[in-house]
Amino acid sequence: MPRQGYYMSDVFCLFVTSSHFLHAEFVSSYILSNGASLRPVGGRGSDLWGSSRGRVNDERSMLSQYPLHRRKIFESLFIGSTLLSTSPSLITNAATRDPKTGILLPSVGEIESSLPKEWDENDNPFTSAGVSSFSRLDSSPDAIFYAEPRFVEHVDAQAVEAMTSYISDRLLHPGDSVLDLCSSWTSHIRLSSSLKLKRVAGLGMNSKELEANPALTEWAVLDLNAEKKVILPYEDESFDVVMCQLSIDYLIHPLEVMGEAARVLKHGGTIAILFSNRLFLTKAIGLWTGSDDVEHTYTVGSYLHYCDGGFTDIKAEDLSKRQQKGKNEVIVGDPLYVVTARKK
Repeated sequence: MPRQGYYMSDVFCLFVTSSHFLHAEFVSSYILSNGASLRPVGGRGSDLWGSSRGRVNDERSMLSQYPLHRRKIFESLFIGSTLLSTSPSLITNAATRDPKTGILLPSVGEIESSLPKEWDENDNPFTSAGVSSFSRLDSSPDAIFYAEPRFVEHVDAQAVEAMTSYISDRLLHPGDSVLDLCSSWTSHIRLSSSLKLKRVAGLGMNSKELEANPALTEWAVLDLNAEKKVILPYEDESFDVVMCQLSIDYLIHPLEVMGEAARVLKHGGTIAILFSNRLFLTKAIGLWTGSDDVEHTYTVGSYLHYCDGGFTDIKAEDLSKRQQKGKNEVIVGDPLYVVTARKK
C-alpha cells in the first residue's frame, strides 16, 4: 500500500455494493498515470451527488454531535443501501465546495468535532460490516499493482510541507523509535541534527522505494492485505511512535493492522494516521470511497477504538492550509488530516 495517488470525489458513495456500483462514464473520466495525482473531470454522478448535498443546511453538523447518526451512516454503508439520500441526518456539514475540483471540504473545526469524547461500546459500526465495505474494484494481489516503484508525491507541495512539519516538529521527539507503516521512498521526516531518532523502521510494498528512503534505518517488504491474520515482524513494545501516511484507505483488514500496531507500540506511545482525499481508486476500500472527509475521520477513529488495541485519547486535527474567503476560512490546495491516539 503506497502513498495515495488520486483525488477522491464524494461521488464515490456509489461504490458501496458487493458489485461495486460505479457509473462507467464517471470511471472513464479518470486516467492512470503511473501513480501521479489526477483529479476528476466530471460525470453525471458528480452532478447528482452535488445537487443532493446542496440542499442540506447547517443542521448537518448533528453528525459530529450524535453517535447514533454516525452509526446509521456506517450501517447504510455496510449493508449497501443508498447513500444519495437528502436526509440531513445522513449528510455531514462539509459546506465548502472547491470551485475547481467540486470536492466538498469540511468547515473549520468540523474534523476536530467529528470524534466523540466518549465512545459507546454498543455503537461499533463494524459489527454489521458486509463484504463490500472492505472490498475493492481491483481485488488482484497488491504485489502486482505495486511492483513498479513510484517516486512521486501524491499530495501537493503545501500538503507535503504540512505533513513534514507535523511529523518532524510535533509528532517525533529525539531518541524515538519509529515505525512507518505502508512506507515508501519518503517518510516525510526532516533530517536534522536536533531530531536524532534511535530507530526508523519502514514497512512497505516496494523494495526500491524503501531502499531509497533516507530516513529509514531498516526496512522490510510486507503485504498487509495478503492475510487477515496480520503479524508485523517486530517484537512487542518496540516503538515509541507508529505512523501511517496516506495509506489507511487501502487496508482491507484495518482493525487487525491497528491491533498489531498497538502490540508493537510501547505503553504511552503514540499512533498517528495521516490522510487526505487522494487515492488509487481501484485499490481503495468501498467504505472509504463512499464517504467524505468528516466520515473518513470518524472511520479512522473507530479503527483505533474498536481494534481492541488499548488506544485512548483518540483525537483528530485538520492540518490543511486555509485562507479567508468572505466570512469563511476555506481549505486551499490538498487537504490533510491526522487522527492520533495513545496506547494505555
